Amino acid sequence: MKAMILAAGRGVRMRPLTDTAPKSLLAAGGKPLIVWQLEKLARAGFTEAVINHAHLGHMIEAALGDGSRFGVAIRYSPESEALETAGGIANALPLLGAQPFLVINADIHTDYDLSALARVDLQRGLAHLVLVDNPPQHPRGDFALESGRVREAGEQQLTFSGIGVYAPRLFAGIPHGAKAPLAPLLRKAMAADRVSGEHYRGRWHDIGTAERLRALEAELRGAPA
Repeated sequence: MKAMILAAGRGVRMRPLTDTAPKSLLAAGGKPLIVWQLEKLARAGFTEAVINHAHLGHMIEAALGDGSRFGVAIRYSPESEALETAGGIANALPLLGAQPFLVINADIHTDYDLSALARVDLQRGLAHLVLVDNPPQHPRGDFALESGRVREAGEQQLTFSGIGVYAPRLFAGIPHGAKAPLAPLLRKAMAADRVSGEHYRGRWHDIGTAERLRALEAELRGAPA
């Protein structure tokens, strides 16, 4: 199974840090956020990854190269302007191939074992999502999980972790190079009962602000936040 790391976001809430560096190259615990993902992919047995980029994307390519030192062969999917999540994935489909693939956000930090997702069989499904407990900054969550199926709403709302496995056909209706968000595609697939999921209760952080980046740095170095 191939993997894709989403790294095209502008990181507006991270300014001024992201005025001179892409968000995915901001460091915590002595290494860039995206390097944590590459190392996790390699440990989980993934050998091929696609990375999309837009803002200061040349810096990502210069920093990571072909991925050989991480044990993952990297191919890049540049975007002249960020295409949003589904648009970015659709734009990268020629590099991802015809089989289901893993997608992970560059700006999360988690101890979730990605190797489990390499064994996900979508069968007739279109997506498999990893959901987590709602963090303080997102108390209402995104979706519900009922008997292994993801619903738009339910008794307990959970937050989408930014980790999922997708079938290429989920993005078939998006023109190449078009902007498109992911949530509407997922909701349509959920209504057709074609999205499975799981609830992960371990460590997971969304590094969406400079404050959360500092908190992660403190946690990784064992210092007070």
